[in-house]
Amino acid sequence: MSDATIRTPQSMWAPLSVPLFRALWLAATFSNIGTFMQDVGAAWLMTSLTISPVMVALMQTATYLPFFMLSLPAGALADLVDRRKLLIFGQGWMLIAAFALACLTYFHIVGPWWLLTFTFMLGIGNAITSPAWNASTPELVPRDKLEPAIALGGLSYNVSRGLGSALGGLIVAAAGPAAVFLLNAISFLAVIYVVSKWNHKPNEQGERIFGAMRAGVRYVRHSPTLVSVMTRSAVFAAASAAMWALLPLIGREQIKLDSIGYGLLLSIFGVGCILGAFVLPILRRRFSLDRLNSLGNLLFAISLVILGLSRHFAVASAAMLDAGAAWIIVNSSMNSAAQLAIPSWVRARAMSVYILVFQGSVAVGSLLWGQIATLQGGLPLALIIAAVCMCVNLLLALRFKLSMVEGYDTSMSSHWKDPNLVYEPNQDNGPVLVTVEYIIDPSKAKEFTDAANVLGKVRRRDGAYQWHLFFDLARPERYFETFMIESWGEHVRQHERVMMADKLVEDRVNAFHIGEKSITVHHLISANSSELAVVPAQNPLRH
Repeated sequence: MSDATIRTPQSMWAPLSVPLFRALWLAATFSNIGTFMQDVGAAWLMTSLTISPVMVALMQTATYLPFFMLSLPAGALADLVDRRKLLIFGQGWMLIAAFALACLTYFHIVGPWWLLTFTFMLGIGNAITSPAWNASTPELVPRDKLEPAIALGGLSYNVSRGLGSALGGLIVAAAGPAAVFLLNAISFLAVIYVVSKWNHKPNEQGERIFGAMRAGVRYVRHSPTLVSVMTRSAVFAAASAAMWALLPLIGREQIKLDSIGYGLLLSIFGVGCILGAFVLPILRRRFSLDRLNSLGNLLFAISLVILGLSRHFAVASAAMLDAGAAWIIVNSSMNSAAQLAIPSWVRARAMSVYILVFQGSVAVGSLLWGQIATLQGGLPLALIIAAVCMCVNLLLALRFKLSMVEGYDTSMSSHWKDPNLVYEPNQDNGPVLVTVEYIIDPSKAKEFTDAANVLGKVRRRDGAYQWHLFFDLARPERYFETFMIESWGEHVRQHERVMMADKLVEDRVNAFHIGEKSITVHHLISANSSELAVVPAQNPLRH
């Protein structure tokens, strides 16, 4: 696929014409400002309590480790329950944690481990709400506004980073860390208010949480686009964690900044993100998602090297400006590829895996870079090694493509026919075996097998735990596709998950059929299943 224009993204501001998206965007911006004020206060407080690079780096680990622990169940819950209630619970949890930390800090009770504990608690709230936030964007705007909506989300986050970091540095200098912790607690009220007005209708899929988690992981595992996103995001997140984990020490020890200067340095990163957001639509018209992502990785690697070698505020500022632009370019390209590849039924779960990979990589990377910074060579060595690791993504782009999502239609096709049933299984009856019989030209066996193997990935992605393709030794033109699903209820859901993009894959396979009769499909269920109810023969598959 060429790097020429494949789609013409709308103006970055177009999604703000949707009232609910606009209200949530503004509330999230306000809350994010509080979050980054908190980050500055917490980081600066930790460097006041200890000068250990490992303890300082553990702040990033405490922030992102909850994502590693909770993203999958949080994603499943976001697909199965009312996202509005889940978001309110998570925001309320963070309000309480931030307020408690403000009190402990004000009364001089807080120590390094208390600070890590409450940072971890705030991370838990973020982990609970992040999949629901990410999955909500495609519900709030039409598909043609999705890419600019994602860019606006990144812009909000990083404008907040700039404003919050600058305000945080000023407030810490004027009133101490306790004040920014209190203001962060107050900021969650804006999101709680707006979300409480959202009339969200939860999906009623009849799934249990552990089955829903497995379905989400299975979907990602068998989706080539999502595998590419996860692989490249893991490398980027782990390498970029060096900057976030070590920046407080770079500011205090290497550049000799006070809290105001540190906050200003983070603000410059936010300015870079804003600039990146403005040039992103222009770059998107010229480059594919793959080229865009590679450009961002290269720019960020350069900024890491400059930051590691800098001894002056001006040099570090240039590095942070470059890093900010690169950050939004990389994250917008990966987020867009992921969102465009995921249908609504599994969106929060699949995005939770994306968040798990990204934030888990940040947590592990932060600890790794903190350890490397204790070696001879210190901070510069850690950042230069991180830059080299980030360049690995330029090679991974050759194998793990993002641009395959271009033109990918995730709308439901509803083209699977309902089988005629004499027995109506219970939802938990199973396993279910589905067989599909094809008659093909033996001279086209290789082409048919290749096309069928692609279809096999789709079957596994949407619910099959086994898939096989057989041919008849006595009649080599006769092929059988078989796949097994763990229960009848899961197969019912499988009928509801077939996308228009899947129909194109099936059509390519079906085109090889040359039999006089149409393709034959059989549904079989384990003879050892529980009781089956006799139903009228014309009763179709229940949706």
